[in-house]
Amino acid sequence: MRDALLSVDGVSIEYRRGDRMVIKAVNDVSFDLAPGEILGVVGESGCGKSTLAKGIMGLAPLSQGSITFDGVPVHTLGRRRRDRAQLPVQMIFQDSAAALNPRRTIGAQISEVVALRIKHRRETGVNPVNEVADVLRKVGLPPSAAMKYSHEFSGGQRQRIALARAIATKPKVIVADEPISALDASAQAYAANLLVDVCRSEGIALVFISHDLAVVRAIADRVVVMYLGRVFETGPTKDVWRDPQHPYAQALIAAIPVPDGTGRRPETLVGEVPDPANAPSGCVFHPRCAFRFEGCDRVVPELITLSTDRAAACRLLEPATDDAYAAAQ
Repeated sequence: MRDALLSVDGVSIEYRRGDRMVIKAVNDVSFDLAPGEILGVVGESGCGKSTLAKGIMGLAPLSQGSITFDGVPVHTLGRRRRDRAQLPVQMIFQDSAAALNPRRTIGAQISEVVALRIKHRRETGVNPVNEVADVLRKVGLPPSAAMKYSHEFSGGQRQRIALARAIATKPKVIVADEPISALDASAQAYAANLLVDVCRSEGIALVFISHDLAVVRAIADRVVVMYLGRVFETGPTKDVWRDPQHPYAQALIAAIPVPDGTGRRPETLVGEVPDPANAPSGCVFHPRCAFRFEGCDRVVPELITLSTDRAAACRLLEPATDDAYAAAQ
């Protein structure tokens, strides 16, 4: 793999519920992101994807592990300002309406970002008005949009504005947390393709967080499959989709509708993601797993390296469990 631009190493993030209860929302997650790479992070709601995104941005303190960007540790956001070294990492939130200031024009909000970039990078000869018009064109909006307010745009247009504001900083990494889930079906494909096109053309690495596996399959170079805060499988997207190794990844892919005209219904994964405050013992997926066997409720599986760029966390993949796997079939 190319030299990592963003490295997540053994990261855990905990929340407290009440005075004593500690909830581990992210548990020992590791991955690297190369320059210009698109990484998809997938899993059902409640699996820790958004908490991981906040950790990458310094919005959630780490209880364990480390995150580095361009070799520099990512620190938790302070009260006064964000670490200057972290400015090339930008985030696009799921709720674009809440992320934009309804009392300021779109142009004013993007101009503010441009001004901060000029100040921190000590750029000269930059015209903020021209910069705003340029980034709006890149996301398919006319320069006249700068004079309007966020409520004057549709949901899909607001997400394009959020993207414009992010790229106005000339970032190296964008973390997109469910950026298209709030859009209707007709706008989702356009927004996803636009995000990828902009990142490809600008050389921006992208962490694309989504529960929509079909979209991730279409746009991501690599994929990380998460469940209840843990990484269950990771590898090149085409390989994971062609031959998923973890039962959870298999179930997620089997649940994707296939519009092939055969009338075949997608398979349903029974049950729901457990409450992380009452996580199952052993493999946290074992209550829902069709292939569970003796010991799955006691032993926490480690990530097993399957090849140079693939890994999965399941005891079925350990050589010593071949007989048990055959029995589970």
